[in-house]
Amino acid sequence: MGLLTAGGGSPMHFLDKGEGRAILFIHGWLMSGRVWSRQYPLADSFRLICPDLRGHGETGGADFSYDSCVADMVALVDSLGLKRLVVVGWSMGAQIALRLSAILPERVAALVLVGGTPLFCSEEGYVHGLPRTEARSMAMRLRRSFNKAAADFFFGMFSPGEISRDAATLLAKEIGGVLPSTEVALTALDELVGSDLRPLLRRVRQPVLLVHGGDDPICLPGASAYMHAELQDSTLRILPDTGHVPFLTSPAEFNDCLSAFLRKVHGAD
Repeated sequence: MGLLTAGGGSPMHFLDKGEGRAILFIHGWLMSGRVWSRQYPLADSFRLICPDLRGHGETGGADFSYDSCVADMVALVDSLGLKRLVVVGWSMGAQIALRLSAILPERVAALVLVGGTPLFCSEEGYVHGLPRTEARSMAMRLRRSFNKAAADFFFGMFSPGEISRDAATLLAKEIGGVLPSTEVALTALDELVGSDLRPLLRRVRQPVLLVHGGDDPICLPGASAYMHAELQDSTLRILPDTGHVPFLTSPAEFNDCLSAFLRKVHGAD
């Protein structure tokens, strides 16, 4: 586990595992870098870097924002001297990955957006998000009973029949870490709900792999289909009968898909 003093003065924890081409994995809301544990076998061929975002996991800091997270990722990339890296972002992390690619266009060789969306809530002209009432309801539940709301969110990420309750409980223990504070969770939720990255999509020059669970109940599959139509160079993979975390419930298929994309991208260097 590495340690870097982030811009806000809080130590940022990150896993740095393997050798070869670098892959920066950015996790989603309420999670930590440990969520990528089933991608660790890729370290046989690639260098995996899995940070805990500000206020998540083992990284401290209450001043969460997308701007601060992107600044932290830039500092990490600079500190490790990474060039031509692939950035993998899941859910909220997909939005941070998109913003990072715009900040470091010469150093980010490609993007992989997993269960991502450019706009979390539906609005006129965009039907691929959840109703805003669901986001407001989640915020209320977090304030009322944080641990219960976080647990309900975790178990609600899977599609019906995708995984048993017992298996999901074991998975939670495998990837579980320190939950963010209620304040950080609510601030991050506000960032997710308030961000509209649709204008950014057509400015992305890097090749992009879009991976989405076909039954994702959190970020709807239509969001990746929308991005696929807007991006200049993208590949769309919808994994049937999977929910919001295909890299955890179908790791072999996900890792094979990611490896094939990486070979394609790096073969073009």
